[in-house]
Amino acid sequence: MRAELSVESGSESGTGLSIRQIGSDDWESIAELESQAYAALGLSEQRDALESRAEASPGTCFVLAGPAQRPAVAGYLLALPYPRFRYPGLGEPEQTAFAVDNLHLHDLVVARELRRRGLAGRLLGHLEAVARTQRRRHLSLVAVAGSDGFWSRHGFAPQPGVAAPLHYGPGAVYMSKPLGTSQPLGDAPGGTPSQHCPEGD
Repeated sequence: MRAELSVESGSESGTGLSIRQIGSDDWESIAELESQAYAALGLSEQRDALESRAEASPGTCFVLAGPAQRPAVAGYLLALPYPRFRYPGLGEPEQTAFAVDNLHLHDLVVARELRRRGLAGRLLGHLEAVARTQRRRHLSLVAVAGSDGFWSRHGFAPQPGVAAPLHYGPGAVYMSKPLGTSQPLGDAPGGTPSQHCPEGD
């Protein structure tokens, strides 16, 4: 997870907005939202890197879609299975689909005009429901731009032994949340190594 756009409050849902899986026609809008969210922070990724996240795990990547009178994509979420205490290299396309019980929330963006309506929480809730059906045991993310307080309110806790890389920006924090599911999937090595010895939640 990268940007401050996920830091929103309030519980009002956006009228007429629905969550669905990403389609091929959505990527232009996703890339535009991503640039608006991250370019000024120096954290923007190329479209091929974004698309590679969804190619690795299409069932855990979604858009918040509006009716015709609204923008086609009002927000998006990219998550993919990734070994715990590791994280995707920012700007690096995914090369491996991991069979692990940790789901990494790489990116969540809501359009500026639709913030403070609880939509980030709505997307997160949808992801958690899907993760549980897939028997994932944990969610992880890298909170950036001071967004760790938002994620703490949603049940994520910092992992002090995991040092987030410098290219995620100053003050980036690796965080995780247990889902309490059973029958874990097997972990697999790989990904960007964290600068620590792995420890539990």
